Amino acid sequence: MSNRNPEVDTWLANYASPQRDLVARVREFIMDLSPELSEAVKWQAPTFMYKGNIASFFPKARKNVTLMFHQGATINDPLGLLEGDGETSRVARFLDAADFEAKKPALEAVIEAWIRDHS
Repeated sequence: MSNRNPEVDTWLANYASPQRDLVARVREFIMDLSPELSEAVKWQAPTFMYKGNIASFFPKARKNVTLMFHQGATINDPLGLLEGDGETSRVARFLDAADFEAKKPALEAVIEAWIRDHS
């Protein structure tokens, strides 16, 4: 059984952005990390969840793909993917396909840290 949400498929089909293909690639990568992950459209954007909200795409970004990690300040980020210094959230930015490929191990580590900390 797939952990993909048809509501997110519809959102992507209607997402008029030069970053749509990269958003779709990031989504597939994240959702393939664990069958326990789920997704929904919240705050008018795809959101990844596991025992709480992990991250949401920032749909207005046009020059890169931006994922906002809602509780990013609390996530173990050994490879330094997450940016920001606020009390709560952090962001991950992917400039293009090559940048995403280079950052995949760090993204995987952050998602796995969230799952491990919430299991």
